[in-house]
Amino acid sequence: MSQLNYDEIKERKYIVMDGQPWEVLTSHVFRKQQRKPVNAVKLRNLKSGKVTEQSFHVSEKVEEAEIENRDVKYLYENKGEYWFCSPTDPSDRFKIDSGLIGAEIKFIKTNSILTGLVFDDEFIGVKFPIKVELKVTEAHDAVKGNTAQGGTKQVVVETGATVNVPMFIKQGEIIRINTETGDYAERVGGNNF
Repeated sequence: MSQLNYDEIKERKYIVMDGQPWEVLTSHVFRKQQRKPVNAVKLRNLKSGKVTEQSFHVSEKVEEAEIENRDVKYLYENKGEYWFCSPTDPSDRFKIDSGLIGAEIKFIKTNSILTGLVFDDEFIGVKFPIKVELKVTEAHDAVKGNTAQGGTKQVVVETGATVNVPMFIKQGEIIRINTETGDYAERVGGNNF
């Protein structure tokens, strides 16, 4: 296992503290007056979902977590548990609690192949694609003169999630959505082209 210096602990890195895997959410290296630099870090525990802040000093090193990536197929959600299976063996099923799954899951279709995060042979989370393409299943028609709110309306996509989109988006069209923010990115295609 490799060791990271205090200034190598950056966003999107995984570290081990107290035997637990943590994802680095933010990091900021700064100096307080005449003192040595400090890296103020916000961390999320990959097993419990707990977020905490930690400071690392120049002399400190931390172990980098060995997180393995495995392809997994998303099956369904039931009572706050998200069920997945191996893409090659549907009988090899496992669940991940909702506390370890991000809000991005609402934009993922069933039977989609995702990247599972594995630490010590235990699934601890999932990486989501940054953008997905989904079909609009419900969209109200734009009414002339109702652009006072900025010219957007809410639509429902095929996964059941609601998204704010421009007024010209119609039912049946395919739109691209940023899963990290939940924002509409662009129209891709559909029945009106």
